[in-house]
Amino acid sequence: MSKSRVRLPREVREPYQVFLNGVPQELGTDFVIREGALVFERTLRKDKISKRRWLLGAWGVGTYRQNDSVDVRYEAADGAPRVAEGLDIEAG
Repeated sequence: MSKSRVRLPREVREPYQVFLNGVPQELGTDFVIREGALVFERTLRKDKISKRRWLLGAWGVGTYRQNDSVDVRYEAADGAPRVAEGLDIEAG
């Protein structure tokens, strides 16, 4: 089974909430934490749009692929709410 890793930004401290494509994820069920990274037991992908696909999209031709987004909501040191959006996804 493939795994995917998402490194947490340095400023993220517990408690925090993890979202995959806008859906809340549960620690232990959907992901685990290893060495400062979220580890998902499935393949996640970020779509990279080439110039050709961008041009096709500009003309209204859809070219859809898997495009996962991992976001983390946390509280900054000053107590202000923050969101780290669209974190980088690495193969596990």
